[in-house]
Amino acid sequence: MTSDAATATSTTHTTPPPEGPDPDQERPALGLGTSLPPADARAKTEGTFPYAADLWAEGLLWAALLRSPHPHARIVSIDTAAAAGMPGVRAVVTHEDIPGDGSYGRRVVDRPVFASELVRHHGEAIAAVAADHPDTARLAAAAITVEYEVLEPVTDPEKAFTAEPLHPDGNLIRHIPLRYGDPDTVGEVIVEGLYRIGRQDPAPIGAEAGLAVPRPDGGVELYTASTDPHTDRDLAAACFGLDPERVKVVVTGVPGATGDREDPGFQIPLGLLALRTGCPVKLAATREESFLGHAHRHPTLLRYRHHADAEGRLVKVEAQILLDAGAYADSSSESLAAAVAFACGPYVVPHAFIEGWAVRTNNPPSGHVRGEGAMQVCAAYEGQMDKLAAKLGIDPVDLRLRNALSTGDILPTSQTVTCPAPVAELLGALRDFPLPALPKDTPQDDWLLPGGPEGAGEPGAVRRGVGYALGMVHMLGAEGADEVSTATVRVHDGVATVICAAVETGQGFTTLARQIVQETLGVEEVHVAAVDTDQPPAGPATHGRHTWVSGGAIERAAKMVRTQLLQPLAHKFGMSTELLQIADGKITSYDGVLSTTVSEAMEGKELWATAQCRPHPTEPLDESGQGDAFVGLAFCAVRAVVDVDIELGSVRVVEMAVAQDVGRILNPSQLATRIEAGVTQGIGAALTENLRTARGLIRHPDLTGYALPTSLDAPDIHIVKLVEERDVVAPFGAKPASAAPVVTSPAAVASAVRAATGRPVNRLPIRPQAAVAAPKS
Repeated sequence: MTSDAATATSTTHTTPPPEGPDPDQERPALGLGTSLPPADARAKTEGTFPYAADLWAEGLLWAALLRSPHPHARIVSIDTAAAAGMPGVRAVVTHEDIPGDGSYGRRVVDRPVFASELVRHHGEAIAAVAADHPDTARLAAAAITVEYEVLEPVTDPEKAFTAEPLHPDGNLIRHIPLRYGDPDTVGEVIVEGLYRIGRQDPAPIGAEAGLAVPRPDGGVELYTASTDPHTDRDLAAACFGLDPERVKVVVTGVPGATGDREDPGFQIPLGLLALRTGCPVKLAATREESFLGHAHRHPTLLRYRHHADAEGRLVKVEAQILLDAGAYADSSSESLAAAVAFACGPYVVPHAFIEGWAVRTNNPPSGHVRGEGAMQVCAAYEGQMDKLAAKLGIDPVDLRLRNALSTGDILPTSQTVTCPAPVAELLGALRDFPLPALPKDTPQDDWLLPGGPEGAGEPGAVRRGVGYALGMVHMLGAEGADEVSTATVRVHDGVATVICAAVETGQGFTTLARQIVQETLGVEEVHVAAVDTDQPPAGPATHGRHTWVSGGAIERAAKMVRTQLLQPLAHKFGMSTELLQIADGKITSYDGVLSTTVSEAMEGKELWATAQCRPHPTEPLDESGQGDAFVGLAFCAVRAVVDVDIELGSVRVVEMAVAQDVGRILNPSQLATRIEAGVTQGIGAALTENLRTARGLIRHPDLTGYALPTSLDAPDIHIVKLVEERDVVAPFGAKPASAAPVVTSPAAVASAVRAATGRPVNRLPIRPQAAVAAPKS
């Protein structure tokens, strides 16, 4: 994969190794467009990279949380006497120990740190304990006596509309009625569908862990894997009754994140215990506690009706979208906005009428997970496109091409698509890409049956299916979110340091930061400082925003340093700085009169600059779902090839082919890794990942009961085409890479299973009974 090519192919599902230095060159390739390896790659592979679970402090205490065994109950009493009296127990805290109303929330302040009167979901925190030993802490938490009056849980989101309020704010979090075009328009052909999307868990590699250290000034420092440290600091400070300046969040190594990595409800009890005891306190969650505590993808119910003319051109789309937010609001409002706005997909639809709701239930909490809102509707509208193609007798690819969105078209929110939108080009590339060989063309012993090498099925019962899907995601925040980031670049004796509170979550931001400075200043050695809240805020690590706003801030700061470096030289030779260039570690003038190395020009100097990046503003959707709500859009096309045992209903994904709108390739190896990871996460949502509940109780909250796809489940992933059409309003012209394949892949797998079985496949993950072939009429 090269930086100047828009087309690339990966022959296996494994990520190609980073490009090494060319032996014919004196120095390795630097800057944007190269596969610069991550600076922490060796430490992570050797197991020496420090994560929050590895932290230690003198006089350390251990924390444990008591969580509710019920999804809905009234708390009659809490007795902590037995726990507090146990040897080694240093503190027990409940809702009574929190100043004010003890509530928090990143978007809506509606969630108590500790339940006081009502328990609203299984696993909600009741109390926390600090003790000299982790086993003592857990035993003490179990010794707390809570008397519950168990209440009937509301677990069906459709019943939440008429149920008694589960929260003082009511059960309805948000309703968006989108109205676009003429409601009386009717198409010649109509197809309807009902779709259900399950509860996907982000399932981070490392469960939540952290360390809280009290400060001499009465404040506290929190060492956690936060992905939005300044927001977490402000929420914690409010719950501690402290000024934000007296709370510091230090970001430790993040063991993977596909959304809001750390729930503040985990950090806040930790800080309270440290303030109460005056000692450092550490908490390392078990995998079960991790499943119970953090947010999951919104389970969603979708009803669709598509209208088209006889040639298959879309006329009108009607939909009802219901998001199950669980007990608290979290990011449900933003997720619903994305679902409603993208309910028609990357297609031209002249008339659209969408009703969207997000409601509270007593189910586990839902929140931000990569591609939230967009993934659920993609599975539904692509199911509708398959139905429409079948009813009209049109090839599914041709149907999609006839309706494909392009630059200059208008979304159902009335926002004009001003960014590159090469939707037809992406789909065309997949159609032209060769299909994998059929099993009959390969040796029998090389053929994996659905279900694995020892699959129970018979080869004669296996059918192959090919399916396509188109998806879209938005970049940055939406609906008026103030997206801003600040960065400082400092150079001393030829070594550059980047200071920016953008958290490295595995998306490769620190590598990108190094590449930006290398390209702008010609400095080879670039360090990225650790993140804490003493730095200016950079915002959350979601929606590819750090590539845009934080990368943009670093570029601006680096250019300011570049000007400081070049001005004395330009003045000496009587020319402007624009006539000087930095390349390959050298500074040269346009006429060749000036030629020196960057290291010579930097010798003995310390230069620095601070800059901000803030994209153009957006606006909230109005009462009719209209408005310019998004800064930019990114598109993806995926083709899935599956083998299905039509008797057992087992499915094996043979191949995934991807064509994606990336704007600009900044790091080829890193980009391939992000796309492949996104596709694999999408396969999990399509086939195996569903955090199951029974009357609000999470069943099997562990990695045995929750089936993540492994390397054995990952198929060949071919990156067929990467369209490098730069978005002129984005720094570097790049677009987010990983969310789009997560959104699109589940719909493609479902489409392929439909093609193999003739079944509607209207539920994700796909159940075996849904993959059994339909009986022949």
